[in-house]
Amino acid sequence: MRLEKCWFCSSTIYPGHGIQFVRNDAKTFRFCRSKCHKNFKMKRNPRKVKWTKAYRRLHGKDMTQDATFEFERKRNRPERYDRNVAENTLKAIKTIDKIRVAREARHHAMRMKGKKAIEQKAAVKELEQSIHMVKAPLALQQEPSLTLPKIKVSVSQPVAETLMEE
Repeated sequence: MRLEKCWFCSSTIYPGHGIQFVRNDAKTFRFCRSKCHKNFKMKRNPRKVKWTKAYRRLHGKDMTQDATFEFERKRNRPERYDRNVAENTLKAIKTIDKIRVAREARHHAMRMKGKKAIEQKAAVKELEQSIHMVKAPLALQQEPSLTLPKIKVSVSQPVAETLMEE
């Protein structure tokens, strides 16, 4: 069973799925779904469309350089079947998959590290602005430390002007 990659979004295409387009120069393009095919026909660049793998890699959202990607490459050289080699390969695939998942999790954690502090500051600011919604009004009156300090402003009374009579 041969699994192909979509030319536009780089997702896996299983046998019997997707669309294949052959250009006049005999170059074949495989697409996983009509969405990718339509974007290709509209001459959109996959590196500029946000949901594609190319965009995510280009903008640092996904891992780009990793040794585990080397095992996923397509090889067109036929190999003689050997039961021991096949068994060891299947074991290696499982361990490589575990390593890749761990590295992706680490990559995601590093990306989200700075975002956590920003979200926490925004949450504190929102809580300060709307503390009256969280705490009951009676609790705020009993414990003044929960409320923001009130600023007293003196307002001068306007001087009564003489009324004009006609």
